[in-house]
Parts: sequence; C-alpha cells; structure tokens
Amino acid sequence: QVQLVESGGGLVQTGGSLRLSCAASGVIFSINTMGWYRQAPGKQRELVAVITRGGSTNYADSVKGRFTISRVNAENTVWLQMNSLKPEDTAVYYCKAQLEIRLPTGYEYWGQGTQVTVSS
Repeated sequence: QVQLVESGGGLVQTGGSLRLSCAASGVIFSINTMGWYRQAPGKQRELVAVITRGGSTNYADSVKGRFTISRVNAENTVWLQMNSLKPEDTAVYYCKAQLEIRLPTGYEYWGQGTQVTVSS
C-alpha cells in the first residue's frame, strides 16, 4: 500500500528556513489531498497546510505568509517551504495523503515524521 517518506527536517535558528519534502510510493489510485501536520511536545497534532490535487491550499493562521505548500501530482510529492522560522514552529512534522477513492484497506496515510527544531 501507500507509504510516505518525509525528509528535510533539522535544527535551525530563529529566522532560518527549511524545506520539507514528502514522497508517496505504492500509489495505485489518485491522491486527492496532501498536507503537512505537526505535533509539538505536550500538544495535539495540528494542521499546518494542505493542498488539493487542483492546487487549492489552506494554511494554519500561525504559518500564513511564512510557509508555502506545493506538490507535483505526477510524482506524488509534496513540499513545505518554511521561512522565518520561530521557536514555536518546533515540532515533528508529518506528511499526510488522502486518496480520492475510499478503500476498505485505507485511504488516509501518514508518514513517520521529521523533526524540526528552531532555536531561539
């Protein structure tokens, strides 16, 4: 089935930038939406940004103007460009993909996450 692999996390200083990438493999059916979520210690997982197959995007208010999500449908990849990073952006970032077809075996998939740490 579908597997998602994230990369690009790391340690940066306040104001720095990182670019996260996520590649989906084992995809037989089309992916509708892809997105990025994050979870900081002691907090619930929250939406960061999502993008539809048609290119429509939605961002959390906390990252608007700083983060940009993009994708290449033909390659089943999604990126998250993170600029002007703040300490509060520190979290494990997870990639998510949702299939257009809801299969009994599953239609939402998550990567295992990549750590982003922003020092102050």
